[in-house]
Amino acid sequence: MRRYIIRRLLLMIPTLLGVAVIVFLLMRVVPGDIVEMRYAEGQFFNPELVAKERARLGLDRPLWQQFLDWMWGIVRLDFGVSMWSGNPITHEIAIRLQLSLQLALMATAVAVLLAIPLGTLAALHQDTWLDYLIRVFSIAGLATPSFWLGILMFLILLAVFRWIPPMMFTPFWENPWHNLAQMIWPALAVGYRYSAVATRMTRSALLEVLREDYIRTARAKGLWQRLIVRRHALKNAMLPVLTVIGLEFAFLIGGLVVTEQVFNLNGIGLLFVQSVARRDYTLVQALVLLVAVVYIFVNFGVDLLYGWLDPRIRYQ
Repeated sequence: MRRYIIRRLLLMIPTLLGVAVIVFLLMRVVPGDIVEMRYAEGQFFNPELVAKERARLGLDRPLWQQFLDWMWGIVRLDFGVSMWSGNPITHEIAIRLQLSLQLALMATAVAVLLAIPLGTLAALHQDTWLDYLIRVFSIAGLATPSFWLGILMFLILLAVFRWIPPMMFTPFWENPWHNLAQMIWPALAVGYRYSAVATRMTRSALLEVLREDYIRTARAKGLWQRLIVRRHALKNAMLPVLTVIGLEFAFLIGGLVVTEQVFNLNGIGLLFVQSVARRDYTLVQALVLLVAVVYIFVNFGVDLLYGWLDPRIRYQ
């Protein structure tokens, strides 16, 4: 097990290096740069000012030298400064990461609390009215965009209760009530769609497991249905569900651009779009690496949980 963990951690290095090379080259392939957006538009074009600003930002140096300087900074955990704001990139990301991370955790909790019980009930009552009702609920979640559901929540809260959630983010440790009053609504909107995918996966995986021979043997021995489902069937059915939950959680860190705009949340997704639009090379590169690191470690954690859920899986 220890050798497997070390090998997986070492394999992360070439993966992240490949991500760094790709995002660095793609940002340079896109026409225009941040200096052109600032100074080269309009009637007051000044070639000397543009050249001076490119030299200050280091954009006039060869690409290989820019890449090596950036990689050396990453090795030293120094991601540089934002080309647009001039603030350290760690500061730009840190003030928004707590919001995106909290939203991802709350949405995941909502999805798990909905998906596993509903998927289990649908599988145990296959082709009954309860199964059809749960399937309609999950299909509606797949068909409903989370940002549209967020707008609908705002309209209902305003029309029925004459109240809207707070628009300014407050950290949980400063004011838990104010924080939850704002974050619970996007978590419900995102978690509902998130749970729809997991519910469908739980139902199909559990139906497949319930048809296995060892489940028939357990029933023939007279074990309680609840014990069979909880101890034998559900654990084995959770393997594909756990994969879906892990991948969706990693996506939530930087993929909720429109939902964040609807709920006025200044998170990682909104920062991603703004930095791409401004051609902020250093900030985009750091954000892509952040999302890649999250995906890599989430997949790594899911692989380790496989061995805990299914004792037959051993990493040698």
